Amino acid sequence: MLRTLLLATAMTLAAPASADPVHDATQKALPQLLDFYRDFHTNPELSLHEVRSAGILAAEARKAGYEVTEKVGGTGVVAVLKNGAGPILLIRADMDGLPVVEQTGLPFASKVRATTEEGIETGVMHACGHDTHMASWIGTLRNLAAMKSEWHGTLVMIAQPAEERGMGARMMLEDGLFTRFPKPQYALAFHDSASQPAGQIGVTSGYALANVDSVNIVVKGVGGHGAYPHTTKDPIVLAARIVTTLQTLVSREVDPQQPAVVTVGSIQGGSKHNIIGSEVTMLLTVRSFTPEVRKQLLDGIARIAKGEAIAAGVPEDRMPEVTIQNEFTPATYNTPPLSGRLLTLFTGRFGRDRVVETPSVMGGEDFGRYYLADKSIESTIFWVGGVPRDKWDAAQAGKASLPSLHSAYWAPDAEAVIATATEAMTAAALDILKK
Repeated sequence: MLRTLLLATAMTLAAPASADPVHDATQKALPQLLDFYRDFHTNPELSLHEVRSAGILAAEARKAGYEVTEKVGGTGVVAVLKNGAGPILLIRADMDGLPVVEQTGLPFASKVRATTEEGIETGVMHACGHDTHMASWIGTLRNLAAMKSEWHGTLVMIAQPAEERGMGARMMLEDGLFTRFPKPQYALAFHDSASQPAGQIGVTSGYALANVDSVNIVVKGVGGHGAYPHTTKDPIVLAARIVTTLQTLVSREVDPQQPAVVTVGSIQGGSKHNIIGSEVTMLLTVRSFTPEVRKQLLDGIARIAKGEAIAAGVPEDRMPEVTIQNEFTPATYNTPPLSGRLLTLFTGRFGRDRVVETPSVMGGEDFGRYYLADKSIESTIFWVGGVPRDKWDAAQAGKASLPSLHSAYWAPDAEAVIATATEAMTAAALDILKK
């Protein structure tokens, strides 16, 4: 009897207190997922050119038993796994890299060169962490395929092109994402974060990311000799006046409780010291959350540009040309019921130290288009911190500064990001699709 009791006690001590299939499966797959990450990182592709990445993701989904369709909205991939009656869940990863020359010093750093749509030859880098997104996507679809007995419903796993240009989600929707394939009731995505420590999860309820508009202003004047400015209408001076007055849009016209940004990122004009040119081109980025504030800003930019030109005495036929570019990214809205559900789920799984409520940011993400296409969808994109712990601690102590997303120096703790995101996304899917 005593021997039996001692043996039972020993077996109890040797076994884990509670088995966690999601955590265990993710950790077991992690070495191979990191191999995928390093491969994606070394071989980035610009927006709308994600052919190699899409091929790898499609092949992995097929191996896991999904029905796969390629070339949706360009290079997009849709992988569907049906598992009886139940909810329909969409999980998205984005694939594109950026025209950035990598400076991380990683042994697997990108050396890829490519030419942008604007004809600029440049290096290409996964400076926004989409390589971690793709690796986690593979881990999540594998986990859920292996755990079919634990859930019911339909999974729609999508690999999206051209997020960096704000085009991919729109292109996939226009190519029949919600008509050719099961239309989701829930939509999930994550993004690595350069402002949170590695492995921390951030959840935002409501507006999470901003409307992003790119605006061009061609300021027209009457050129002439720099020694005789009175015979001209100087577009450089006019452009400077427009820049100054634009600052009052946010400071004096928008409700102070409504976030808004108007940034003039570029002014190009003139050719020589003693020549007053005839045109100046200004490039602006405009950020907001609500449709009302977006319209207020865009209308205000056009009004200010024209008003300053009139005040400067510019002829009617030389009024500024204000053009809103097509690369518009709508604000991303996290539906509060799903965001609150995930916050509770993640806190229970990872603990309060690793899960935080994060404020909205003025960056852009076209994931919000899926919710805007059908507002009955419950939708959330959450953050997974990627800042390596030693660099985070140094920054908190004021001894270092941190690179942002899109920086040539951004090198996340990929192991922490992929492990956390894969486990979190798998757990979220199992909760949404639970029997």
